[in-house]
Amino acid sequence: MLDRNILQGRGFRNVTDGTSITGFQFELRNPNYRGTSASLLDGIDVIVDGEKWDSSVPAWTVQGRTYSFDELRASNDVRWQLDETVVVTVPKPGGLTVGVHDVKAVVYLRRPYFPPLVSRSAFELDGKGVIVPPVPESPLRFGVSTYSYAGDMYSSMGLEDVFADIADMGATGIEILGEGNISGYPSPTSAWVDQWHGLVDQYGLTPTNFGSWVDTAMWHDRELTAEEGARQIRMDLTLASQLGFTSIRPKFGVTSWELDPHPIWSEAVERSLDLATELDIIICPEIHSPTPIKHPVTQGYIDFIERTGASHFRLLVDTGIFQTHPADDGHEGVEIEEGKTRPAFMEPLNVPIDDLVEILPYVHFIQAKFFEVDDQLVDLHIPWDAIVPALLDAGWGGWLSSEYEGRRDVGRGRDQVRRQHALLRQMISQR
Repeated sequence: MLDRNILQGRGFRNVTDGTSITGFQFELRNPNYRGTSASLLDGIDVIVDGEKWDSSVPAWTVQGRTYSFDELRASNDVRWQLDETVVVTVPKPGGLTVGVHDVKAVVYLRRPYFPPLVSRSAFELDGKGVIVPPVPESPLRFGVSTYSYAGDMYSSMGLEDVFADIADMGATGIEILGEGNISGYPSPTSAWVDQWHGLVDQYGLTPTNFGSWVDTAMWHDRELTAEEGARQIRMDLTLASQLGFTSIRPKFGVTSWELDPHPIWSEAVERSLDLATELDIIICPEIHSPTPIKHPVTQGYIDFIERTGASHFRLLVDTGIFQTHPADDGHEGVEIEEGKTRPAFMEPLNVPIDDLVEILPYVHFIQAKFFEVDDQLVDLHIPWDAIVPALLDAGWGGWLSSEYEGRRDVGRGRDQVRRQHALLRQMISQR
């Protein structure tokens, strides 16, 4: 599906001639209510960060072929369909800097069925584009959680749109929510599984972490037994393996404000370890706010690793535990006490980064939780300038999987993920 905005989120990038950056490009959907012959395109005025290019300067790529303005107007066999985008390429030696840019443009279309004085119609666009740099050389790998697109998926985005967005920004990993993203969960059809693998191949992505749940309070009159919990884990392990994932995150029901997992967790996991080993999938419980690192929950998981010697049980750290400033977005469905702006358990934990360094030998996966990155590529809540150096200095290698949990305006998640990737990659490149 195309973005509602004329300016598309995908496709905003610098272009090269093989040796140097020669300009930048962006994608547009057709702003009209019908498709049109490309010869009726009458130019585009482009303004980026106050710099202007006149209509005749940009090149147009329509249906895979690139034209100058004059070639476009002389064409007789090219159409801009309503369900297709065009690519506009603007010459600019050195291109645009990494980060967020203000983009304004006017697309001109001639509509012969309008009276001559008004047949040259102007469609204005005003938006933001994010230049994301290539992934730098480092032990860190970049992925995205489908949770970042919550609210957009299955309304303004399909699963393939998510794949396309992730690949377009140069990330290589996709993390999913099993019961949120698998059609027919827990028994998808063979056609759906084939579609999944087709998308993995088409977009060159690696399935990373499979989010799952063990709903210990599934019934009103009793709680799950350890064997029932283990059955749920084993079912998700099998499905995750079928789809190519290398870890699962079982989120257990909790018994306290600090997210103490239900007591069946350890026996349920232990009963699942043989299958996890056989399938070579890591079981990763999540360290998530309001649980800090120095806490009996985290220590209980580490003690389990030490006691069992399990190589297929490790930790998943959600970077929301390092939050330094409150975020009052993304709390849908949570009741807030009158006179308060957030629930007490959602106050920033500001966990010391040194605590993370201590447990890194046990950490398999990091969910790069964040709430907002501004136009200057400053994260307003999460201290990446402390987290990233700590990971690099410790030599930790693994996935940073973007998990946007801020305001759910349409399209905001996909823009924010690009900003986070630009921030993190630039930070690593500058070290």
